[in-house]
Amino acid sequence: MTQQVPSTEPELAGVRNFRDVGGLPTVDGRRVRHGVLFRSGHLAHATAEDTAFLSSLGLHTVFDFRNAADQKLEGPDVALPGVRNVNLPLSDPADGAEFWKMVRDGDLEQLRSILADGKGVDRMISSYRLIIKERTAEHARVLRSLVEDSVPALMHCAAGKDRAGLSVAVTLLAVGVERDAILDDYLKSNAKHRRYKVRRSGSSASAYSPEVMELLSPLFDARAEYLSAAFETVEETWGGVDPYLEQALGLTPEDRERLRERLLD
Repeated sequence: MTQQVPSTEPELAGVRNFRDVGGLPTVDGRRVRHGVLFRSGHLAHATAEDTAFLSSLGLHTVFDFRNAADQKLEGPDVALPGVRNVNLPLSDPADGAEFWKMVRDGDLEQLRSILADGKGVDRMISSYRLIIKERTAEHARVLRSLVEDSVPALMHCAAGKDRAGLSVAVTLLAVGVERDAILDDYLKSNAKHRRYKVRRSGSSASAYSPEVMELLSPLFDARAEYLSAAFETVEETWGGVDPYLEQALGLTPEDRERLRERLLD
């Protein structure tokens, strides 16, 4: 039996952006069951209390969408006894370690050259589109795992916003959750207590200047236009959610029904 989580969302000390996506409505009047699908930022800094809470959820699988550069920067996830860990690296919107070194160093001229004048937003939109088009094998593996045995599941990347956000969105599309509800859940990552903490190596005031923070804001915001670009890519590339799920991800109608049985009330 899946353990029910408290109705009040916990604010974990070392894990950002944790939440249960239970309660989201589907287009046919059902709702995502509480206690079966969670999302968060990385688990590398989980405290003993955080680990005890996560262990209490009865998780079957943790999907970690970070790449090697992410894991080197933050460290591996804490071990949760009896939980299967699946690492499926997805494209990093910030393009890896060298970019993040520049972010942490606060190199203003370099940041201006690649993020100013809307380039930061364009970078994020392009990344979301690319993940949808080119990471079908990874998303197919996630859905196949959920169909077979991997719930309750936790999906995370570094911040729990982009790569995990897209994987959660694809999962929710597959069980028929309303798009507005998927977007509302995605935008919750903007709450102050959920936002990713950047480890800045620069100690000068310029490293934290308003201009630097403004340049970086497109990378750390969850913006409706990003997720909308992903949805548009599904429509433009495959002609809709149903052919996307069937042709790109190999999910049959029977698979989708099984997934609905696992995730919905």
